[in-house]
Amino acid sequence: MKHAALCKQLGYQFVQSQLLQRALTHRSFSASHNERLEFLGDSVLNCVIAKYLYIAYADLPEGELSRLRSNLVNQQTLAILAQQLNLGEQLLLGDGERKSAGFRRPSILADGLEALFGAVLLDADFTAAEKVILGLYVPFIARTDLKTLGKDAKTLLQEHLQGCKLALPQYNVLEIKGEAHAQMFVVSCEIPQLGLSTQGEGASRRIAEQIAAERAYQRIKENP
Repeated sequence: MKHAALCKQLGYQFVQSQLLQRALTHRSFSASHNERLEFLGDSVLNCVIAKYLYIAYADLPEGELSRLRSNLVNQQTLAILAQQLNLGEQLLLGDGERKSAGFRRPSILADGLEALFGAVLLDADFTAAEKVILGLYVPFIARTDLKTLGKDAKTLLQEHLQGCKLALPQYNVLEIKGEAHAQMFVVSCEIPQLGLSTQGEGASRRIAEQIAAERAYQRIKENP
């Protein structure tokens, strides 16, 4: 079955295969695209995460619950979860988007994942969509420091180094690979005082810096 691996990762088998096909179709590929499903998926996602946080974190006030929800349903988190599913490889994109590495673009990945949630809702019901969403989100939440959720890796690394009275990291572009329309940047994150150097690779310098910073931050946390 086409997309069998994706369905297995989602823990859901579609009855109406056309809904899955629509969810994976970007507007650059066809007039029958996933934007309406994305709208629906965004709504069910917010509801599911709000319900989960309300039950799981009974002592948190409304303001903290709202902060957590907004950072869990944002583009960055959705793109991370979509990458875990290798969703970009299965999206149907027009030639222009494909050549410009649209399958790596966080906004396209996030929209595609929300469209999948909407497709499950229509193919079955709210309970099925909730199960799929929590199947992805609960493990993510379990390995996430909720106190730092919403802060990007460069900010976390900078705050940690400042707290230790250490100099800020140095970011250097080591290599730019690929054609002009689909470049990949390789960036290093250097912290000389700690003898630490990490690398990140991404479709933009900013993304590569974030990946390098995340790796540096994780290594510091693992070896304080």
